[in-house]
Amino acid sequence: MRTAYGVETVRAAERELMARVPEGALMQRAAAGLAVACGQLMGRVYGSRVVLLIGSGDNGGDALYAGARLARRGAGVTAVLLAPERTHAGGLAALRGAGGTVMDARGDGVERAIRRADLVVDGIVGIGGRGGLRDDAVALVEVVREARVAVVAVDLPSGVDADSGEVRGVAVRADLTVTFGTHKPGLLIDPAREYAGTVRLVDIGLGEVLPEPAELEALQHADVARLLPVPGVESDKYRRGVVGIAAGSARYPGAAVLAVAGALRGGAGAVRYVGPAADAVIARFPEVLVSDQGPHKAGRVQAWVVGPGAGDDAATVAEVLEADVPVLIDADGLRLADREAVRGRTAPTLMTPHAGEAAALLGVGRGEVEGARLSAVRELAARYGATVLLKGSTTLVADPAGGAVRVNATGTGWLATAGSGDVLSGLSGSLLAAGLSALDAGSVGAYLHGLAGRLASEGAPVGAHDVAEGVGRAWRDVRGG
Repeated sequence: MRTAYGVETVRAAERELMARVPEGALMQRAAAGLAVACGQLMGRVYGSRVVLLIGSGDNGGDALYAGARLARRGAGVTAVLLAPERTHAGGLAALRGAGGTVMDARGDGVERAIRRADLVVDGIVGIGGRGGLRDDAVALVEVVREARVAVVAVDLPSGVDADSGEVRGVAVRADLTVTFGTHKPGLLIDPAREYAGTVRLVDIGLGEVLPEPAELEALQHADVARLLPVPGVESDKYRRGVVGIAAGSARYPGAAVLAVAGALRGGAGAVRYVGPAADAVIARFPEVLVSDQGPHKAGRVQAWVVGPGAGDDAATVAEVLEADVPVLIDADGLRLADREAVRGRTAPTLMTPHAGEAAALLGVGRGEVEGARLSAVRELAARYGATVLLKGSTTLVADPAGGAVRVNATGTGWLATAGSGDVLSGLSGSLLAAGLSALDAGSVGAYLHGLAGRLASEGAPVGAHDVAEGVGRAWRDVRGG
């Protein structure tokens, strides 16, 4: 599992570790890993031209010491100082001693040096940066962008918020980010994640002092494989779990079909469908148990999915919320569900909004949610007393009890297609019925759904039905991996 920690936690761990090791050891470990990564990205070091963009503080020190290592291997290294009077003294001395050159960011020749460079190293602002870049830094970042030179960011790209993933104004867009000790939340959450490029973690020894739990978790294949429900020799369709789907309408029968398609591939033993799209569902999936008597009379289920394509059927949503089993609420169900009814439930509840739906629930603009996804998902979970899966390019899953937020990035832009979210709802609801917690069902569902989208797409457009068909392949890939 990949984990991430916030700035204050990282700094406390660094202080504790620095008290145990020789002075400067952590910075040298970071610089060594950074220099290796730079060399590997360039392909060769001897004869290459490297420009270091150096701000004040330890982030610039890491870059300077790494630059000294590259200079000793034959690279021509130039440090551009944005705050000469506050530059890390030890790192600057090391670079000069290795034959590197130094320029003031306000002096002549800076733009020419950047345009001639094979690599630019972003050491402008560290993990403590807040509120966007200053004008002099913005000017340098614009030159780098226009020059189209490869960029390595030190710890995280300058201009992004390490804790929240927010980007306020201009920020560095890196090809590679070399981060130290642990991932920071901003490296895993959009919009900042797209600025980081490939992320490489350099171990500097923080693992032994970082606390548990982490502030952010990203499941990987092995984690998902351990959570997947697997039937035993004594299993039957009822022991494996039955999921109920209350979805669709005369106007949106396809939402019901797609939610059922996801549910059938999610590990539950049987699917019950309730709603006006029964004919469409049974025509596509004859194994589904259908009913026209409403959720209360549909038969026993271990979890419900309600809302996809439901239109204005508030009565069915309210009826499902009364059930004493886990419930997943999506799409129209999010708009129709009474907040106090959700908060009053004793069984687990999983809500799955996209950014627009989350904005409506919070009473803010969509852009506010998209720019601060981590705070939005936490606020929604607290406000509704439910587990919340906030869909997007990076999907976030937050538990109302707090703890680590789960982040998932297995998806692809091709998943932004009509009906894709209905498949995810059915899939995650089936995992709920199979016995997973709301946090695990949402996290595993998002992981498989994203992977299925990638495998089905292979770089080309896909429909929601293709994603549903790809879930089995994703499941096998996780189990085999």
